[in-house]
Amino acid sequence: MSWGTELWDQFDNLEKHTQWGIDVLEKYIKFVKERTEIEISYAKQLRNLSKKYQPKKNSKEEEEYKYTSCKAFLATLNEMNDYAGQHEVISENMTSQITAELARFVQELKQERKSHFHDGRKAQQYIETFWKQLEASKRRFERDCKEADRAQQYFEKMDADINVTKADVEKARQQAQIRHQMAEDSKAEYSSILQKFNHDQREHYHTHIPNIFQKIQEMEERRIVRIGECMKTYAEVDRQVIPIIGKCLDGITKAAESIDQKNDSLLVIEAFKSGFEPPGDIDFEDFTQPMKRTVSESSLSNSRWDGKSEPKPGSKSKGKLWPFIKKNKSPKQQKEPLSHRFNEFMTSKPKIHCFRSLKRGGGGPEDFSNLPPEQRRKKLQQKVDELNKEIQKEMDQRDALTKMKDVYIKNPQMGDAASVDHKLAELGQNMEKLRLEAQKFEGWLAEVEGRLPVRTEQSRRQSGMYDTQNTSGLNNCAQDRESPDGSYTEEPSQESEMKVPVTEFDDEFDDEEPLPTIGTCKALYTFEGQNEGTISVMEGEMLYVIEEDKGDGWTRIRRNEDEEGYVPTSYVEVYLDKNAKGAMTYI
Repeated sequence: MSWGTELWDQFDNLEKHTQWGIDVLEKYIKFVKERTEIEISYAKQLRNLSKKYQPKKNSKEEEEYKYTSCKAFLATLNEMNDYAGQHEVISENMTSQITAELARFVQELKQERKSHFHDGRKAQQYIETFWKQLEASKRRFERDCKEADRAQQYFEKMDADINVTKADVEKARQQAQIRHQMAEDSKAEYSSILQKFNHDQREHYHTHIPNIFQKIQEMEERRIVRIGECMKTYAEVDRQVIPIIGKCLDGITKAAESIDQKNDSLLVIEAFKSGFEPPGDIDFEDFTQPMKRTVSESSLSNSRWDGKSEPKPGSKSKGKLWPFIKKNKSPKQQKEPLSHRFNEFMTSKPKIHCFRSLKRGGGGPEDFSNLPPEQRRKKLQQKVDELNKEIQKEMDQRDALTKMKDVYIKNPQMGDAASVDHKLAELGQNMEKLRLEAQKFEGWLAEVEGRLPVRTEQSRRQSGMYDTQNTSGLNNCAQDRESPDGSYTEEPSQESEMKVPVTEFDDEFDDEEPLPTIGTCKALYTFEGQNEGTISVMEGEMLYVIEEDKGDGWTRIRRNEDEEGYVPTSYVEVYLDKNAKGAMTYI
């Protein structure tokens, strides 16, 4: 069926219909455009959601993602980010394959439609003009015929009248002939125009108009086919990303299946294991025999003899100075009963500042001595690994610059070899600094690993009193609850408050003899001992060592008979006597 033959007289309706078709196409373009905007908005919201719950770098939250459940959640966030990317792909493909293509097609369609209907109007105007010409010729022929008839009747009338002169009759005859000739000419012209009009009209309705309408029909059919193809593309764009979206969902499922509760439990152990052993049994101390109080290694006094010296025969019973109790006591303090001083010690919380925190920006000692042994070992190992990675990175840069320098030497036109020397020297300095830093931490690590297997009764007592402070204590300096001898104090309570009966042993305790000297030390830095139990030293000052570092980062020293206390081990260089037990040098 052809519009040219079936709709030859529906020019105006076809014009309206084709305009409606273009409007439908533009409506579909607007629909797809709004869909792409929705996809972009949805993808943006998904990305923002994923970003919102991503762990912040260098934060405590990032450390939590070592657990499998948190790793699965992180994988879910990453998959959702990829999922959002597929919606962006949908938007991009619909924009490029549908919206942009259809917009160009609509412009072409409008130009083609305008051209076809212009030709149709031109043909229509031509036939209408020819029709008017035919009508004018017809009217002229009709008028000439009527005038010829009137002239003939007038001639006949004049010829029959005997009173009319011969000249008037001749004049009427000539006038009648002229009118007849004009009528014949009008007839011939009318006949000619009529034949031509009929020919053009046949051409118009059987050739020109059908051809124009056929082109319009083809244009409209192309529009219909194109919108159908775009609808298929619309579905295909969605279908193309379904496999990738399926992989994203499979990734989320796989991440969920990778959650291992047993592994997470082991990670909790590794994160909070102190390395200490539970405290042992407390020995019975018999107070029925005066002046013979047994000082147990596991008792709360934490004896400091450790086999370094033997009590002199006949001397008074001697332990160590109570932590944070200075030797030079006032007379009033000397008369205080032992139980009062013991309770005061148990309820006190001396604030030991992180003296080495300046090296790490206030985040705790540089050697992590504020942490339990196991946690300290892990932190030191992590630091050593980080330094080794930095060293390897510097080495890779040095090797690359060395190769570049060789190329410059062989091909001077490519660059100046001397320009690389400064960078190589800088890399060498950086590598040397990193190596020294790594050696320092490796030394601390070796020290910790060499001390970890040793489990003394004192360390077991310390582990029993160790407070769970490695989460909150790092920011507030974990040594807030750590005494110089390594023990950890707890908050006082009615249930845990211990009372020691007042005996004549109080006077014996006040008159205890000083600990023997086991070596000397030199102060490497100035230290202001502002807390009870510490002592101030000046850089370069020589002092006596009376008690070495027990792994808590503190060394007990003496300036004279009346001045002694604790200083950070890293602030002094210790020289133990060769005859002393475990003689070694600390730097």
